[in-house]
Formats: sequence, structure tokens, C-alpha cells
Amino acid sequence: MDDVDAVQAQIARNMLDSGDWVTARLDGVAYLEKAPLVYWTMAASYAVFGIHDWAARLPLALAVLLLCWVTYRMGRWAFDDEAGMFAGIILATSAGLFLFTRILIPDAMLTLTITGAIWAWLRLLEPDEPHSHRWAAIMGLCFGIGLLLKGLIAVVFPVMAGFAYMAITRQLFSLAAWKKLDIWLVGALALLVAAPWHIMAAISNPPMFAFSLHSGPGEYRGFFWFYFFNEHLLRFLNMRYPRDYNTVPRVWFWLLNLAWLFPWSAYLPAAVKQPYGSGARASRARLMAACWIGVVMVFFTFSTTQEYYSMPIYPALALLLGSALASGTQRLRLGTWTLQVVSALIFAALATVLVVVWRLPAAGDISQALNQHPELYTLSLGHMGDLTLSAFAYLKLPLALATVAFAGIAIALAIWRNNIGRAVMATALCMVIFFQAARLALVRFDAYLGSYPLAQRLMKSPPGQLVEANSYYAFSSVFFYTGRTALLLNGRNNNLEYGSYAPGALNVFIDDAKFRVLWQSPSRFYLVAYGTETARLEQLVGRDNLHVVAENAGNFLFTNRAIPGGHSTP
Repeated sequence: MDDVDAVQAQIARNMLDSGDWVTARLDGVAYLEKAPLVYWTMAASYAVFGIHDWAARLPLALAVLLLCWVTYRMGRWAFDDEAGMFAGIILATSAGLFLFTRILIPDAMLTLTITGAIWAWLRLLEPDEPHSHRWAAIMGLCFGIGLLLKGLIAVVFPVMAGFAYMAITRQLFSLAAWKKLDIWLVGALALLVAAPWHIMAAISNPPMFAFSLHSGPGEYRGFFWFYFFNEHLLRFLNMRYPRDYNTVPRVWFWLLNLAWLFPWSAYLPAAVKQPYGSGARASRARLMAACWIGVVMVFFTFSTTQEYYSMPIYPALALLLGSALASGTQRLRLGTWTLQVVSALIFAALATVLVVVWRLPAAGDISQALNQHPELYTLSLGHMGDLTLSAFAYLKLPLALATVAFAGIAIALAIWRNNIGRAVMATALCMVIFFQAARLALVRFDAYLGSYPLAQRLMKSPPGQLVEANSYYAFSSVFFYTGRTALLLNGRNNNLEYGSYAPGALNVFIDDAKFRVLWQSPSRFYLVAYGTETARLEQLVGRDNLHVVAENAGNFLFTNRAIPGGHSTP
């Protein structure tokens, strides 16, 4: 657990401990920007299995499995058994779904509800659908659950995709088509699921209603304004305050989907060349998938974008690719050849790096061999820019496994280039090996990215009040693993700022003057801080009063009273 992972897990832990399932809190401060369902699922997992990091991740893992199964079932219904199987395999073994489900964010769950809603929309427009009420109920539940996962886009994306599909198929102004959608049942179920929390959150965090397009420091207007105006509208317009996020350039937001869909993106030309239209069910399903992709990508082209914001299109792409692979068309040869060449080139590059670093020493932790680029850390994969050639000396086993994986893909495609079924299964198996390599690399990065070693040492140290220096997210795993709260030194910023101005908010924020008084008092205090803060802290309280309890990847756990076995200075 580190950074956003531990923050999300800690919110769920706070909900379970406090019994307040309406207002999310960090360190006692209201955290109003996110819908609560992802926290509820983690808290439920804690209640069953205990408070563990793996228990926090379990609901997301189960949701990803369900997403792949739903994609398989939708492909099987729309095309045939083989296409459905291919679609499920493609989604399960795509690089993007693996990478962005290592982070505790609700986007995979959101993608599941969007997929369910769009499939239901398509089913309801079928001329001979025998279970229309069942599918209307499924759509309504997907809308309601999606609203509780990530807000209005859970409804906006399926509705816009459905409208686009109906417009192209000349059903947008058809009364008969709208009757099939059973919008009253859909809307009633969506409101039944989502409305209670939104109403209770507005009542619990007044004022209930505020309307303003200005977002700035020191302004508190309750839950309704912050959630709907600041988090939805102003974030879309890139006018949200605080601006604690970054955005991927538009061209990269589009092009990076080739990487997130890898290795299956090699077959996209074959997927594009299929029939789309209002004829057979397969053609209609492909048309809906195209509308689905277009709506999401165009929407984010005019908004702020993180790398994983395109995740809702992954199932649609998987369906198109599954259909193409099952068709057996000659166009697949180009995709197979492209993937074979790309895999061979990646193998050659990885093998070269492995040979170069094989004899390089890997003493200490990996942070010693990295170049930090903090300007990139507001992006999900920003830390990947820290990698250097010498850092791969710490990643020899993952590097070797990745080399084997890409060699396997290149060889398998050379052997089974004319048997697409075996080629797909072999490629999927090699991607599982690559994912294992990536997992091992992430484990190696843990000491650098997280603060678990500091948490371990704190739990073994004498009792004392914890203070955190201006980087709550960076040290969030300390709070999760120890179960502690902290005084926040100059910490009224980013996601903790808005809630700090709420009426009756806990006074956990301290400035330099208050910190100096506390640190020089007879009571024991601990402080977690970046190493770059050391010089400033020494000026505040004196070098001799900073006793190092533990150090990890250049970050420190200090105390104001020496502990036997500790160090007097950093």
C-alpha cells in the first residue's frame, strides 16, 4: 500500500471504525470529492477478513474478474462462442487493465457498470428480446451503482453511446424504440440505488445547495457544490481548485491506448475492417461498440485526462478484436506479423539490457539508482520516468521473465501464424508471464514508492503523537498500517484543504510555530517527512533535536526524544 492506495484503504477503515458510512474522512477531515461505493466494498471486506492490504484489494480483483466474464458473455451473445472467448481473454491479458488495477481506483468497477448498461441498452432495442424488463432492471441497477462509484459519467457515457447508436440506426425519434427502453423503470431503479446517499451526504455536509462557478482557497460550500460543481463540471473544464492533478496531452491520450491494449492492438486494423450497421446482430453490436469508444474518447478530448481515463473503452475494443479474431479473415495475417516483429524487437531490447546490467551490483534499495521527476508524479505512471539503466540491476529477475515472455510470443506466432486459436492462447500465456514480471518489479519498487518500513518501525517504537510534514499521500501507508491519525504540519492543501474549512472540522493542522512548541515539549512526538525537508526542519527545531528513528528511500521518521538504537541526526 502506498500513495492513493493507502488513502482509499484508510478511508474505508475510517468508515468501518467510525460507523459513518455517509461522509468519507481522512485524518478526521471530510473528503467529499468521491462517491462512496468503493469504500463500502473495502470496508465490507475488512469486516469479513480483517484489516489487511489484500482485503482492501479483494473487491477490485473480484470486479475485474466479473468484468472479463461479462465481456465474454456479451461477445458470445453478439457474435459466437469463439469471439466471446477471445474478447474475454483479450481484456484479461491487456497491459492497461493489468497496470491500472494495481491502483485502488474505482475505474474498473465503473467500466463494469458501463459495460452492463450498454449491453442492456442493446438488448432492449433487439426486435425479439424476450426479457425486456430484466434488462431494463439491469440497466437501472448499473446506472445506480455507477453513480455510487464515480458520479455522473457512469450515466453520461452509456446514454451518449446509446443516443449515438440510435441516431445512426434511425431510432432516436422512434416512439417504439423508446418504449422498449422502459426508461421509467430504468430511472426509478437508478434513483432508488443512488439517491439516498446523495441526499444524506448533502444533509450531513451543509449548506445543502450552493451554485457557483468559482473555485478557490478558503471557500466552503458544502457537499452538493463541491461534488457536483467542483468535481464534475469544473474538473471537466480544468477550473477545479485545488488543482492537485495533471493531464496527459491529447495526442498521447489517444495513442497510448495502443500500449494499454497491447499485445492485441496489433489486430486493430482487422477489427476496423469489419461490417458495422443495423443489419445482423453482430454488425449492430460492433456499431454500438464503435459509438461507445467514440463517446468516451471525444468526451475526454475536451476534458482533463489521466492515463487510465480511457479504461471504459477496453471492453468495447476487446469485443471488436474478439469478433475480428474469430472471423479468420486474411487481414489477421498483418496483425500476427506486426505482433511477431514488435515482440522480437522488445525481446532484443530487454535481452540487451539484461546482459548489460547482469554484473552490476544492486546494493541497498532501488531508490539509489533512480532519477526523481516529481513534476510527473500527479500522473498515474509518473514514477516510470524515474527508471535509469542502473536501476534495472535491481530488477534482474523481472527483466529475465519479461525477456522470456516476449521471446515466447515471437516464437509462438512464428509456429502458429496460421492457427489463430493457438496463437491467441500462447500469447495470452506469455502475457501472464509478463504480468508476473511486472508484479515482481512493483514489489521491488515498494520500498521506494511507499512508507511501510517507516510504519513498521513506528509500531515498534514507544508511544507518542504522530506529525506529518506536508505530504499526507506520500506517507499514507504509515496511517493505514499503524491505524493512527496525525497532526498535519502545513498540510492544509490538495485533497485535505476543502474539508478543513467545514464547520466543526477537527483542528489537526499546525503551522511552524505550533510545531516548534510541540517538538520542544516534554511529550514524545514523531514526524514523518521527506528528506528534502530536513534542512528546513533543522532550522525550526535544531539539528540536535531531530533524532532519526528510521529512514527509507530518502524519507525519515524522526522523534524529539532519543530512542536507544536510533540516530541523532539524518
